[in-house]
Amino acid sequence: MTLSVTQSGSSLKGDLQITGSKSESNRLLILQALYPQISIENLSNSDDTQVLQKALQKGQGEIDIHHAGTAMRFLTAYFAVKEGAEVVLTGSKRMKERPIQLLVDALQRMGADIDYLDNAGYPPIRIRGKKLQVDSVKLKANVSSQYISALMLIGAAMPKGLEIILEGPVTSTPYILMTLEILQNVGIRGKFVQDRIFIEPATELPPVTVAVESDWSSASYFYSLAAISDTAEIKLSNYRKSSRQGDSCLAEIYRQFGVQTEFTENSILLKKESRQRARSIQEDLRNSPDIAQTIAVSCLALGVECELKGLHTLKIKETDRLQALKNEMEKFGARVKITEDCLKLFPAQQLDSEVQVATYNDHRMAMAFAPLALKVPILVEDAGVVSKSYPDFWNDLHTMGFKTKELV
Repeated sequence: MTLSVTQSGSSLKGDLQITGSKSESNRLLILQALYPQISIENLSNSDDTQVLQKALQKGQGEIDIHHAGTAMRFLTAYFAVKEGAEVVLTGSKRMKERPIQLLVDALQRMGADIDYLDNAGYPPIRIRGKKLQVDSVKLKANVSSQYISALMLIGAAMPKGLEIILEGPVTSTPYILMTLEILQNVGIRGKFVQDRIFIEPATELPPVTVAVESDWSSASYFYSLAAISDTAEIKLSNYRKSSRQGDSCLAEIYRQFGVQTEFTENSILLKKESRQRARSIQEDLRNSPDIAQTIAVSCLALGVECELKGLHTLKIKETDRLQALKNEMEKFGARVKITEDCLKLFPAQQLDSEVQVATYNDHRMAMAFAPLALKVPILVEDAGVVSKSYPDFWNDLHTMGFKTKELV
């Protein structure tokens, strides 16, 4: 479905509640499968979370997780320790190109029974669940924090708990801290000291209900909308000032675009009252790479040069996000340079109109480019891909005056 997206107004108002964080929801679902005493409120309604739920309910045989990278990593660790389980984890064509070797190697060193069924290092994989006795494992820390979180989530289910020794600089530290806080919130003891993570064993937990905070990655698109508008007042419910989500750094980053964030007890209010903004932006996003696309497109819309670093993990996401950003922003007349971990944007003085944005099976491409409609009409290919993390995205834009039309 290609969608025509337009917005004729320059002032935005909105009052929205975004679905629960996909990152938090997926971690809690793995823990709930291990410890049924856990109850979850405000669970994400994203495709990724639904795929993970169905996989856990099925529990045996071939399990297709489609494009859900988090599900692939978390389920690999979960089924490795689920005694008696025998599953084949597979996914989309792109999923079969996304590496899993570092996690599989670590689990195999712990005694896991995992085989590759096609290309070594990549899904599909066969897992035969068993009790793992090894209580210490080393893991490279600079590729994906999801590998580390996957091991943390099963640590308490190990007979002696688990020590994870991190090698090299750590990528996306806030997501590791998020996992640790979630473990602690459900009653599992753990700590992260220098290059070591310790998770204590727990055979059972007391009953506990955990409310999932709304998703900061999804909030990023409304920060972008506020930045690009002339004036804005957008309330987003179920957010915390003390959030563990790495993308909560948005509040500080978007001050450079003139967007102020007011925190209340259970919400944030985004306010844009002037056109003052930085002439250029430099950010290291190694701890929050998922908002790189949003920031880059905000800069594109506003004619702001930017240099974004720490983006090495973007090449193994739903698509090579660095190349995808370069391809699509250049359609609007911008000049873009990319390296293995950096993007430099030199925006055009005037944006080309009616550009057809390719989304590469990547939900964040569709949502990051949508705010450009405040400047020029755009076309978004495969617009339904937003359901991966934010199924209500286009409906929420409608409430703020955006118009969309499906093109045949």
